[in-house]
Amino acid sequence: MLSTQRLSRPDPEAPLLLVASDRGRQIVRAANAAALAQGLAPGLALADARAAVPDVAVAPFDPDGDAACLDWLARGATRWSPLVRAGHPHGLLIDITGCAHLFGGEASLVADAVTRLVRLGFTAQPALAATPAAAMAFARFGGERVADLSLAALSELESVQIALRRAGLRRVGDVARLPRAALASRFGTALVAALDQLLEAAPEPLDPLLPAAPVAAQRRFAQPVGNHDAVRAALHKLLLAVQVKLAARGQGGRRFALALYRSDGHVAEVAVETAAPQRDVPILLRLFDERIAALNDPLDPGFGYDLLRLAVPVTAPLAEAQLGLDGGALAETQLTALVDRLAARLGRGRLRRLARADSHIPEQASFDLPLGGGADAWPAPEPGEPPARPIRLFDPPQPIEVLAEVPDGPPRRFRWRARVHDVTAHEGPERIAAAWWRRKDGAGLTRDYWRVEDSQGRRYWLFRHGLYERETAAPRWYLHGLFA
Repeated sequence: MLSTQRLSRPDPEAPLLLVASDRGRQIVRAANAAALAQGLAPGLALADARAAVPDVAVAPFDPDGDAACLDWLARGATRWSPLVRAGHPHGLLIDITGCAHLFGGEASLVADAVTRLVRLGFTAQPALAATPAAAMAFARFGGERVADLSLAALSELESVQIALRRAGLRRVGDVARLPRAALASRFGTALVAALDQLLEAAPEPLDPLLPAAPVAAQRRFAQPVGNHDAVRAALHKLLLAVQVKLAARGQGGRRFALALYRSDGHVAEVAVETAAPQRDVPILLRLFDERIAALNDPLDPGFGYDLLRLAVPVTAPLAEAQLGLDGGALAETQLTALVDRLAARLGRGRLRRLARADSHIPEQASFDLPLGGGADAWPAPEPGEPPARPIRLFDPPQPIEVLAEVPDGPPRRFRWRARVHDVTAHEGPERIAAAWWRRKDGAGLTRDYWRVEDSQGRRYWLFRHGLYERETAAPRWYLHGLFA
């Protein structure tokens, strides 16, 4: 019913059919309650349906739209439990273990969920069971005992259900009494796996839509709030709560995710990341202010928020520290704060830094990472060494024309971008061999690098590609970088 209810909510009393093409014919794939009451059921040809009810509304069957709607409902269902998964295409799976007491018991939690779904225009058939598979089966087919479920709870394939009925089996309980090896050999291992999940014989962990955070806090409101100051005050209290929890664990957060649950089911999310573990409330509150102010789609409270949840999905050790008399690591702390503010305003992925790599190939000796994403993988060069690499590299290196006194000697003049540069000073060569696995087909030629200076005082980084008369008869020259 999800397929039709998400489309017919403006007028649920009008008959609606969802159709899809099947071998050149339009076949009904779903029908709302009004259409079912008039005898229009899935599997009927559209021409026959229109002959019976000429004014029936028709829309294309959209499984992707149904999946997106179910995911949207699953995100809103995290108000009852952090462990929620969309059981495509039938419904939602919610693990309420340890959560029911927050709502006055399982019955109150289920009643609240059904009420909210009805308010959104959806019908709900709740069911409670020890396993996700059993709960979904009870919700779809009814009943209170697994043994009394129909064969459709084991397999949706019509051929499998027909084969089971021909064997004299009518219920899940009849199948459960048979030896597992005989079932697997005749009907396949998928049937046995489904049977074990229904009977709790095999573990079936719930893979939630969002991973459970190690530290979280939430605040509910008796009346929905939409005022910015009220939301900010609630966020401040949530930050204080997670600060206490993080301090007790000796940790700080690297990511703080705020979920704002609107009374109409919409969930808005705002997250901030920090370059270093953090649990200082004023700093985090300022980062959230920066992030909210930079949103392309501003927060719309609608009819108000009735629940705020703050989760810390990424944590790291953070010990108590005391600055020395000279200020200690004050400069580093200020840099971290600056990085966090820029990331909150611009986005974490827009701030990059260079990190060293273990490679002697110049264009592979460094790579960029998110700023604050960790330490370099390889140590920096020893202090005191002259800068052997330019501050700017061309990718790819730019071909140039070079005049040299001898073929394997230093460059004396070169042409780049239609301009001739006279070399007044040079240093080199620095010979860099290619990786051994690339020394074929010209891709692994040796490079001889020269640091040169022209008559205008500009410095360049050139290389000759290939050893003269040993690797190639006519080595080519390239400009690879510019010095300051």
